Amino acid sequence: MNDFQLDKRLQNDCILLQECNEYLLLLMNNSLVPWFILVPKTTVKELYELPAPLRQIVESKIDLFSRFILQQFEMSKINVAAIGNVVSQLHIHVIGRSPSDFCWPDVVWGRPERKPYKPNEIELIKQRVCESLNLK
Repeated sequence: MNDFQLDKRLQNDCILLQECNEYLLLLMNNSLVPWFILVPKTTVKELYELPAPLRQIVESKIDLFSRFILQQFEMSKINVAAIGNVVSQLHIHVIGRSPSDFCWPDVVWGRPERKPYKPNEIELIKQRVCESLNLK
């Protein structure tokens, strides 16, 4: 974990919502869909390479964030992916989808459509995440 550094592309594209010892929780700065990214604090590149204790934490957080998105954003579907073709650093996308979103049923990554969050929207999401998931 000592060599962990967040990839520059994730830094540029996302907003940090939470940092703890095991992971970072990021919000993709595109309000067209609720799009969270979980970044385990590790230098391994593949999910299967995570040590069992960290993998359990990551899996439980994916479940929590999935439920959060379904409840708070009233989405009909959750997409979870750890692709890494562009950003090789291990990171897991947890994205709320619905038939009314901007690119349904296609994938969201690589699309040019963007609508950055306003500062008050970011603060509201941070507050909702902390309250709903009992995060500090």
